[in-house]
Amino acid sequence: MDPHFDEFLHVSARLSIVALLAPADWVDFGFLRDTIGTSDSALSKQLSALAEAGYVTVRKDQQSRARRTYVQLTPQGRHAFQRHAAALERIVAAADVPGRPAARQDG
Repeated sequence: MDPHFDEFLHVSARLSIVALLAPADWVDFGFLRDTIGTSDSALSKQLSALAEAGYVTVRKDQQSRARRTYVQLTPQGRHAFQRHAAALERIVAAADVPGRPAARQDG
């Protein structure tokens, strides 16, 4: 296994979250929830785990009557995501054996 493969980040919900956060500054909780297609409680649980690991920062703002939650990838989280993505690319590249027929793509 690639030493940069991050088992913690590879959980599909966490990987989806950090992938959405990577190109952004602060991202609205509702946008994350709707884009990933999960519930508030499931997203909160994953964000808590990511925050505890130091991968994200969660900010709660009080705007008039609405309380808004925003999430940002930390430098540590960004680095972990980049390393994990590179590890995945290496794993996929290793599976591309020369001379082997390409996988069938339906489309």
